[in-house]
Amino acid sequence: MLLRDALFPLIVFLHALLIGAPANHGRGRFARATYGVRRVGQLPTKLRESSGLARADSLQGLWSHGDGGAPARLELVALSGAPLRTLDLPLLVNVDWEDLAQDRAGNLYIGDFGNNRNQRQDLAIYRLHPGAGPLPVVDTIAFRYPDQHAFPPGRGRRNFDCEAFFWHADTLHLFSKDRSLRQWTKHYTLPARPGRHVATLRDSIRLNRPITAADISPDGRTVALLAYGGVFLFSRQLGQRLFDGPKRFRALPATGQAEGLVFVNDSTFVVSNEKGKLFRATPR
Repeated sequence: MLLRDALFPLIVFLHALLIGAPANHGRGRFARATYGVRRVGQLPTKLRESSGLARADSLQGLWSHGDGGAPARLELVALSGAPLRTLDLPLLVNVDWEDLAQDRAGNLYIGDFGNNRNQRQDLAIYRLHPGAGPLPVVDTIAFRYPDQHAFPPGRGRRNFDCEAFFWHADTLHLFSKDRSLRQWTKHYTLPARPGRHVATLRDSIRLNRPITAADISPDGRTVALLAYGGVFLFSRQLGQRLFDGPKRFRALPATGQAEGLVFVNDSTFVVSNEKGKLFRATPR
């Protein structure tokens, strides 16, 4: 890892402190809610730098994986972090796995789309069902961004890294991590089916913080975008683009460099950080 990549989270965090989060507006579900955050567990040491979380079918456990360069495997853990199962995926390579998503059929989606230097041309999302035997069939959703034409682009245009996505209604929703320090987040969509696809750029918004994970509540009404220092909560509005709806920023104290987020019910979510600590955030 280059020194500038290692220092990027610190640089962006200081940048966000100086600029601040964008003003909250609208009267959504979270207009007055604050979040109580408490540590609930520790992921196993073999799960190096947890970078994604997804619900297990029973909602009693969580799937996670390591960051880029870690072994190509998924770990099933209890909400306390205690290990329950290891699913090795020897036919895959963890180039830069950054997030996990799950559909209603229980399929998991692994986002191999980390792109720190904005030069990858092998971006992919892997789909599999964890209950389909010791070596599940893996489908590949290969894709590219419609607005990237240089690999890498100039330093002021490097907004093609991604660490956050979720599944909803047979569509994958991806959110960029801007490495130009302008801190614009772009929202792309992809069909949740195997093949080679060109992502569709839906919208963009300046959040002043890099986005490191995403999920949608089970009732489909709330989208959470995890950032350094807190979370942005968007209320989905029928017929509107996601970023047009009411949004709120809520600080998540003491969570450190958080990299994974998953809803466990319609208002409560669990966050993991790069040190493997698990936190539960509950509105109050």
